[in-house]
Amino acid sequence: MKENDMHSNRSQFGKIKPAEFIALSACTMMLTALGIDIMLPVFGELRQYFGLKPESTATAQIIVFFFLGQICQIIFGALSDRFGRLPILRVGFPLYIIAGIAAAFSPSLEFMFAARFVAGMGASAVFMTTIAGVRDRFVGDEMARIMSLIFTIFLFTPIAAPFLGLAILSISSWQMVFLTPPLFAIIIFVWSLRLEESLPREQRIALDLASIGQSIRKVISNRVFLRYTSITTILFAGLSSYVSSSEHIVGEIYGRPELFVWIFAGIGLGMAFCTLINSRLSSRYGARRTIRGLLVIYTIVGGLLQVYTFTVGDPPDMVYFFIAVALLMGINLAIEPNSSALAMEPMGDMAGIASAVYGTSFFFIGASLGALISNLMVHGVLPLVLGFFVIGLTAIFLVFSDKRPFPQQAS
Repeated sequence: MKENDMHSNRSQFGKIKPAEFIALSACTMMLTALGIDIMLPVFGELRQYFGLKPESTATAQIIVFFFLGQICQIIFGALSDRFGRLPILRVGFPLYIIAGIAAAFSPSLEFMFAARFVAGMGASAVFMTTIAGVRDRFVGDEMARIMSLIFTIFLFTPIAAPFLGLAILSISSWQMVFLTPPLFAIIIFVWSLRLEESLPREQRIALDLASIGQSIRKVISNRVFLRYTSITTILFAGLSSYVSSSEHIVGEIYGRPELFVWIFAGIGLGMAFCTLINSRLSSRYGARRTIRGLLVIYTIVGGLLQVYTFTVGDPPDMVYFFIAVALLMGINLAIEPNSSALAMEPMGDMAGIASAVYGTSFFFIGASLGALISNLMVHGVLPLVLGFFVIGLTAIFLVFSDKRPFPQQAS
């Protein structure tokens, strides 16, 4: 029995051990977070550099265009189902690195938006193949548990990245801050060469428009996949709106720019803590029960914040606002491993195209909805507060419309 288990472990992970696989997966996903969080403290410098007004929300588009590049996950997903995960992973890294360097030396804001879009494309290839690789190795509640561990590690990025960005800015320029993610990506790229292919040749599908179209139709016609992908997408709208506007909210709406890195890092710490708790909850109660409970709490917090904002005015008291945001963001990130596991569970040998549709939906559609909310937040936070509550209600409706019987939990 032990011999069989060892053989199974080797076939799943190759020459790296499970702990290293989890750490490497977290670091590859960390590139997406690092490509955002480290540069948030330098938005004031960027507004000066490009001649923008202090209250301008244009810098938020630097984040939005990075998210929009995730639409390419559809292409990368189809290619990974045909050629395997590793070739796509090894295309994504150079795109991320080269575009990141180009963004650091942008002659104009428009050029930077384009470079950020390409960097987002690279991040999408890395992100998609990481999720597909996890799905190739795990399923169901076990995938939710592993994804929670991965998210817990990678969520230390928003805790440390703003301080790192501020520290670099204090001794160098905003360009050096922008160069840090591609330099880190080079290290992870070299490390990733230890990975072995997780998609066997016999499970790969043909690469033609008819088979791709058929695969996409199968994926989006699956009610379970559609339900939990929709939950992730609308939750990401709130998350992306907060992240891209956080510097503007703290610095301009509340007029306390010196507190930005502390607030952002503190919320990041709460997010990491919540995902760690979720890994225990999903193991004990299962992904479906856990996601229901978390969404009920999310909606209650969002509703209380909305009532408080209407009562005291917009913007509400800074302390209470950010306590509520910390809770909402923490729950948001705790839900994602469950929703991704539940969405991917019925996909089987279509994990590549399914993870591509999943990632494209929550990054592209979610970021677009988030950008809409961000553009409305010029002088107050009411659009974001309303968004949180509507997101919670919609997600509650979706998750409780899943009428399947719950699987038995091991005691």
